[in-house]
Amino acid sequence: MYNLVMKDLKLGVNPWFFALPFILGGLMLIPGWVYFLVPLYFCFLTVPNIFGGFKSQNDLMFSTMMPVTKLDIVKSRVTVIVILELMHLLIAMIFSIFTFRLYPHLTYMFYPPYMGFWGLCFIMLAIFNILFISMYYKTAYKYGAATTASTTGAILFAGVAQWAGIQSPWVNDIFYGSGTDNTALQLSILIAAILIFIAFTLIAYKIAVKRFLKVEIL
Repeated sequence: MYNLVMKDLKLGVNPWFFALPFILGGLMLIPGWVYFLVPLYFCFLTVPNIFGGFKSQNDLMFSTMMPVTKLDIVKSRVTVIVILELMHLLIAMIFSIFTFRLYPHLTYMFYPPYMGFWGLCFIMLAIFNILFISMYYKTAYKYGAATTASTTGAILFAGVAQWAGIQSPWVNDIFYGSGTDNTALQLSILIAAILIFIAFTLIAYKIAVKRFLKVEIL
């Protein structure tokens, strides 16, 4: 499985997509921007381009010719997705530290990038994973419908979450008001969201394995 992961990282994924999180992380420095868009660019740009590359390279056929199981093929591909997602989130988090230092008195209309917000981002990507990974492995080849459905799901979650942050006084207080000074609360939201991310990704992986085992590769 390790060799499959390294194959994808070295051969399957264009080096540009390892630089992209640093470039997109710079968008966190825009004062008061819609910061949900930073991790969403992973859905918009990284996934369709990478999986389009896998398809054009006939990576599925190449992988099945190697002395590996279908389970390992799915596990390695899910691992690569998670690595790239974590790169996007962690680098954006680092940039957000500078955002607070640059604009200490900024009034935010959209979510400020406190820990609770990053928790929402983890949940957003959890939704993306369970939709994309499970749908993609119906064929392990066609990625268009899976990308569209999963990206739509992530956008809908971000939209509803942002609407709640503006319209609900309780949610607003947690993510904009006094709740932002409650480190224990913010950390609890982040940890709970990470657990949801892990759970959804594992569920997606199990569904993908079951579906991929039924795929006939010619």
